[in-house]
Amino acid sequence: MSAEPRINDRIRVPEVRLVGPSGEQVGIVPLAKALELAQEYDLDLVEVAANARPPVCKLMDYGKFKYESAMKAREARKNQAHTVIKEMKLRPKIDPHDYDTKKGHVVRFLKQGDKVKITIMFRGREQSRPELGYRLLQRLAEDVQELGFVESNPKQDGRNMIMVLGPHKKKTEAMAEAREAQAARKASAKANPGRSQNAAEEEEAPAEAPAEA
Repeated sequence: MSAEPRINDRIRVPEVRLVGPSGEQVGIVPLAKALELAQEYDLDLVEVAANARPPVCKLMDYGKFKYESAMKAREARKNQAHTVIKEMKLRPKIDPHDYDTKKGHVVRFLKQGDKVKITIMFRGREQSRPELGYRLLQRLAEDVQELGFVESNPKQDGRNMIMVLGPHKKKTEAMAEAREAQAARKASAKANPGRSQNAAEEEEAPAEAPAEA
């Protein structure tokens, strides 16, 4: 069954409840009268509620309506936020420098509105000390609590222990803030033409996260 509404002479009912081009209620009129009014306004008669009794029809420029609807749908798809789960792998005896580096990536992911799957990898005798991994995950969760929350508590999965952090900020909000920040940087660059291009590029380019320690 076509999703397209019936228009003009495709409408096959004796009378319709007519809505004018500005949304005003004209009332119930014979179909012939509605088609006559459509010709007078140089518009289309479009059936907008086929199941009503009588069906509701509106006077509009159907070609323009279809075009604007398609543009709105495309813009909505463009701005649609897809849930992304990033992954960060750590060792239970990670050194302080590596921990700070990993935490920095987790912070960046959460700021972007992404979820982060944290995996602690146990090797050899480390498997007999799961509390080391648990404490490390708790520490990380506390360090980033302003940006994210524990969505999935730590749990053992074979040789690994896994925890999932969710962002406090929605993906759409993070995307909007990123666009605003980029616009602000461009405006600042125009206001300060003497600033080096390299400095601007370094600000905009995010660092890539390593897969594991």
